[in-house]
Amino acid sequence: MTRRLKIGISACFFYPDPARAAYAPKTLQYIEQTTAHWVMAGGALPVMVPAPLDALAQAEAEVDVRDYAAWLDGLVLHGGSDLWPGSYGETPLDPRWHGDRNRDAYEIALVHAFVDAGKPVFGICRGLQLINVAFGGTLYQDIATQRPDARAHRDAEVYDLHFHPLEVVDGSRLQKLLGDQADTKINSIHHQGIKDLAADFAVEARCPEDGVIEAIRHTGSAYVAAVQWHPEFHHAALGTLDDSALRDDFFAAARAAQTA
Repeated sequence: MTRRLKIGISACFFYPDPARAAYAPKTLQYIEQTTAHWVMAGGALPVMVPAPLDALAQAEAEVDVRDYAAWLDGLVLHGGSDLWPGSYGETPLDPRWHGDRNRDAYEIALVHAFVDAGKPVFGICRGLQLINVAFGGTLYQDIATQRPDARAHRDAEVYDLHFHPLEVVDGSRLQKLLGDQADTKINSIHHQGIKDLAADFAVEARCPEDGVIEAIRHTGSAYVAAVQWHPEFHHAALGTLDDSALRDDFFAAARAAQTA
């Protein structure tokens, strides 16, 4: 029997909150269950990767991200909080967009550890933004403020039922994976996005209404790909894009890394 893939999922952080009871003094690390179910639907085992002891201090620790990169077969970076503008050399334009510098440092270290280990990385929503920053790119801190010509990319009231069409770049790997699909409707749940694309990355899809980048891929030997939408929220009943081939391709790269 073929061994099931072990796919790491980066953690979200929930910080101490004096307004809450019981667990208020504690920092929580967690994953959104639909992301785990998306990995499981492809036949793999999801494993949350907790931030190591040295995530901020950068001190030596008994266990660090390199240990997870050596043990696991691939990494998924999922959605969540904004990125800290300092991670790409800027200051927050608004206190609301301060982001999570702790999670940034942890996930950037994770990405480079998995790439160095020859393991594939797939980013979802925040994951796309984090990958772009990890390789030297920048972000719009708020699309509505910095790109007033753009359409609304987030509607808090409907959340994952907010949709727009997708324009896939001709000749891209994404186009080959998706095939000739008549409906390319995707969900849109973000207010930040790529401003300056990182070096050695190619755009694979955009929003046709304003050009906002929706998918990227590394152009070198490393398997690093990401989408701005949430494939784990797509299903046929919504009439959304069937993007299961993206997961299958990512898993194929993980299988290949096992025997490399």
